[in-house]
Amino acid sequence: MLTAWLEKMVAAIVYLYDLVDMLAAAFGNCLAAFRHGARPAFNVYLRQVYFTGLEAFKIILITALLIGTVVITQIVSIAGSGSEALTGKVIVWIVVRELGPLLTAILVVARSGTAIAAELSQMKIGGEIDYLESLGIPAANYLIMPRIFGVATAVVVLTVYFEIAAVLGGFLVASLGWHVPWEEYSHGVFSVLTLSVLGASLLKSLLFGLFVAAICCLQGLSVGKSVTQIPQAATRAVMQSLFLLFVVDGVFSLFFLL
Repeated sequence: MLTAWLEKMVAAIVYLYDLVDMLAAAFGNCLAAFRHGARPAFNVYLRQVYFTGLEAFKIILITALLIGTVVITQIVSIAGSGSEALTGKVIVWIVVRELGPLLTAILVVARSGTAIAAELSQMKIGGEIDYLESLGIPAANYLIMPRIFGVATAVVVLTVYFEIAAVLGGFLVASLGWHVPWEEYSHGVFSVLTLSVLGASLLKSLLFGLFVAAICCLQGLSVGKSVTQIPQAATRAVMQSLFLLFVVDGVFSLFFLL
């Protein structure tokens, strides 16, 4: 029993080391790409931002509006009338500090994480990665690094859109349903929406994007030679990404409160 737990602990430590090593290598490869020509990697980066960010904008917008509506409805039903300023404060605490970065990252994992893991798995099984290496094109520079930074950029930008849509959508519901004036609502919002809160939200979304992309790339490259491992790699990428999201969110929130 103890041996099994020790083996699992060692495996977890090795996995985290590989994850951090991939992120460190991505930053190093980014600097190397700028020194030796960054156009091919930059094109992959732009395509990843487009796929992860722009194409997911509609679902992010709809989800944010629904979340803002649900939060405002619950606040008003609990606090009652005369709680306009409190409503603005609570929606910032809930959406900007917690739900915005977390739900955005979860949607990116569900939509883009599986695609990255499956694509890299198929490329490795089909020999495309070995072919690139034989041509003198480092796969880490052309395939891994642009995807990691592309996903991270998209998550940060989508988080900003999510939070704006949720806060404004929440006000729209509050003003139409309970005639909440903008002055009272905005006073509550801006009284707690400080630079530290915004910075913490953006930093959290950046960490989410980096770790999610690294996990999906790592799982995509972990396959052997059987095509049946492609869906398995995609499933592992999603489950491990979701688990690490909640871990990072809990640790980040703990340090932020301290």
